[in-house]
Amino acid sequence: MLISAIAIVFVFGLLVLVHEFGHFITAKKTGMRVDEFAIGFGPKIWSTRRGETVYSIRSIPLGGFNKIAGMEKGMDEDAGDRAYWARPVWARMIVILAGSFMNFVLPFVIFAGIFFFNGIQTPINEPVLGQVMEGQAASQAGLKMGDKIVSINGQPVDSWTDFVQKVQHEDGKVLSVEFIRDDETMKTSVVPKYDEQAKRALIGVTAPVQTQNVGFVDSIILALSTVVNIVYQMYSALIGMITGSVSAELSGPVGVAQMTSQAAHLGIVPLLQFAALLSLNLGIINLLPIPALDGGHFIVLLVEALRGKPIEAKYVRVVQMAGIILLLSLMFFATAQDIGRLFN
Repeated sequence: MLISAIAIVFVFGLLVLVHEFGHFITAKKTGMRVDEFAIGFGPKIWSTRRGETVYSIRSIPLGGFNKIAGMEKGMDEDAGDRAYWARPVWARMIVILAGSFMNFVLPFVIFAGIFFFNGIQTPINEPVLGQVMEGQAASQAGLKMGDKIVSINGQPVDSWTDFVQKVQHEDGKVLSVEFIRDDETMKTSVVPKYDEQAKRALIGVTAPVQTQNVGFVDSIILALSTVVNIVYQMYSALIGMITGSVSAELSGPVGVAQMTSQAAHLGIVPLLQFAALLSLNLGIINLLPIPALDGGHFIVLLVEALRGKPIEAKYVRVVQMAGIILLLSLMFFATAQDIGRLFN
């Protein structure tokens, strides 16, 4: 439970903090006044002032925020030409896009680090257990990493593919598993559980892998190609959901927290990989042209640039409120799906 809580705080905090840092540093560099940069939310537990900016740590460690003077015209008039609304359109565009940009940079850094320090891990088609997730069926049955599966219900298992096929349709059934550990043949019973995301029964194990070391330059190239490939797949899936060719399955905070917990129990590398995927997802979603998101804010700035004058604040507020209502509706819908999957 403690591991799950730490992992959730780490992942949520890291993603939001990196996103907000993008806004913060570009606001500073484009001459805007930043009144506060905070780690976390809620009441302050520590703060210090450096120049004109207050740096604080707050009581709820799930992300952070930065307060840029004059985010709306008429506010913080004492900031003068250093207020957000008083800066050139191009400067405001950079600040708005910088958050999502950092959500693309973070996965690149994570993947490059994993490739360089951990190598490339390729699954092996052998009936040997890789990672065994704590609290899942395999762990509860006493199975451990490195155990070689010999048979299931008396039927021989000769490959990882064969093992998966013998388990994936056995939801809720008691399976007799024979395996070898340290040259000793042993037996146990395991009950697979159907997983909504995988669309098959699982027992909480991963395939064995072989590791190939890579150099620094190769790790950079591999990280870049990995990010590009994942972004392409995410956009393809998003387009598919919009057009209806792919079923829309959303995960809200509950589902993301559950997946974060599962990744944490697999180890630090799977947790970092999950954080990278989540960061890319956050970057893509934030760039959608929906009011209240960075993408919607950018569209407002683009219209201002084309018109040569800003849109009236009252109209912007109405559109943003509509966007907030839409996002809250999607969040409630996704959370309802999460809870349904959790109880099922």
